[in-house]
Formats: sequence, structure tokens, C-alpha cells
Amino acid sequence: MRAIHISSLDGPTAIELVDVPAPSNPDLVTIDVKAAGVSFPELLQTRGLYQIKPELPFIPGSEVSGVVTYAPDGAAVAVGDRVAALPLQGGFAETVVAAPDLTFKLPDNVSFEEGTSYIFNYGTSYFALIERGHLAPGETVLIHGAAGGIGTSATQVAKAFGAGRVIAVVSTDEKGAIALAAGADEFVLADGFREAVGNASVDIVVDPVGGDRFTDSLRTLREHGRLLVIGFTAGDIPTVKVNRLLLNNVSVTGVGWGAYALSRPGHIAKEWAAMEEHLSSGALKPIVGPTFPLEKATEALQSLEGRSATGKVVLTFD
Repeated sequence: MRAIHISSLDGPTAIELVDVPAPSNPDLVTIDVKAAGVSFPELLQTRGLYQIKPELPFIPGSEVSGVVTYAPDGAAVAVGDRVAALPLQGGFAETVVAAPDLTFKLPDNVSFEEGTSYIFNYGTSYFALIERGHLAPGETVLIHGAAGGIGTSATQVAKAFGAGRVIAVVSTDEKGAIALAAGADEFVLADGFREAVGNASVDIVVDPVGGDRFTDSLRTLREHGRLLVIGFTAGDIPTVKVNRLLLNNVSVTGVGWGAYALSRPGHIAKEWAAMEEHLSSGALKPIVGPTFPLEKATEALQSLEGRSATGKVVLTFD
């Protein structure tokens, strides 16, 4: 089978398209891959900067969709099913294996590109807003990086689970249009967003960006507001003066979905079940960004590095 190898830690231009034996494991589900999600962890892995550092060479790719070609006894999916899955590694390949409890049947109205854009982003957003942020009906949610994969999924999860208002923070008007298409009620530009939004005006801030906007995000929170820390795509990890938390009775909450969910068997399945009706109805509809064939995986990773991508970057397979 064709696959992408990370064989050195010299960045996305150093990855290689190789021909390797297809994986096989009688205890795992085998999937003919139709689409694979491309995320920041894979970009970081090309330079050895991610916390998970497999032995070289290895096939990256943790999120796929495709068709089941083998399923062990007791699995909830069967041969021929269209599925989304988390193989956790090996997804940038024509065939992959995944644990049965991390493989989920896709509704008929969800494309393979949408399916591979779903589990990580929507699982993270559900964990952030519902399990960590305790979103209450009618609350106002402000979302940074709102045109990206996490941003668009957080917008839809917030609206599906009762948020009264979602404010998208983006860098350009073009990205604002994408955020509105994802379901945001309005957008503001990142430069001067606090002045546009106002102090003490939102209940929850979703922040996958970090950087120098962190303190201004705290100022937008109402009493009992929650700032949800998801990541640092801006590169800089911010600090907080805790007197701001005390004086305004607000919270900064860490959101480490992967470490939490993957260490608790069955947790991701519970999240999938909680969101499944909204996925089937179209209320949760992943925004697919640029798509690339497998042989252009370098360009896919570079689109993330250059922050030119909106929605989920996807590799597609013939």
C-alpha cells in the first residue's frame, strides 16, 4: 500500500511517499481509507515537537474515514460499513487498523471528508464546552480562531447544545464569512476584539490560539465566566495574573481532550452518542477545508503551518 513516512525530523518537506505492507491485526478493525484528517500534531511530529514521538520511520495520521474490510467478533461495525475512526497513528495510508471502540458508523448523509473531520474536532469541542465548560442554555460564547477546524466545530457544538449567542473572532473578513456559515451569530476581527465585544459581555471563551490576546479574553468574561484553554496555535503560551481571576470570579480551565478521553475506555463512544443525533440532523456539519491527494501531503501540512487553511485539512484517496 502507499503511505506517508516521517523518516527524519526536518519538517513537512522531508516526508516521503513510500510503498509498505498493509497492516493486519485480528483484534482490530481494518479500514480501506477514503480520507484522512490533517492536524497540528502531525505538523509538529515532522519536527519532533509533539509529545508523542514514535520511533522513526513511522506513518502519521490519527483520524480517518473509509470502508470496513474486516471487523473482529463483537465489534459494533461490520464489513462494508462506512466509518470514521481514530487509528491514532498510521492514517496517512491506503489501509489502516483501528480499535473497535474507536471506530464509528457514519450516517449516510455524512461524506468521507466530513467524517474524517469530525471525531477530534467535535470531540474536543464537546469536551471543552459541555464537560469542562458546563455550557448552560442561553449563554454567550466567544470563539477564537473561529474559521478553523476547532473554531467551526465549537461554534456548532455551542449552538446545538443551547448557546444563546456565538461570537466568532477571526483575522480577516473572509474568515468571518466562514465562521458565519458555520453558524456563528456575528464575527469580530482579532485586532481590537475586546473593544468590539466589550468587557464583561460573554460567559465562555474558547481559545485554541493563545498568544497576546489572552488577557483581553479574560476581560470579556462576565462574573462566573470560563476561559477554556485548548491550544496555542499562535505559538506563544500566555500567562495569567491570578488576581484577575479572584477579583472578577472567573476561571481558566484546561482542555486536554486526548489525554483524558483516550485513557478512559468508552469515553469517546459516550461523546459520539451524545452528539450523534446532531450529526445525523446536520446541526453538526464539519467544515471541510482544502483537500489534497496523498502524494501532496507536504502541501497539506504546509497549509496548516502557513495558517492559510480554513476548516479541516483533508487528504483524499482514490
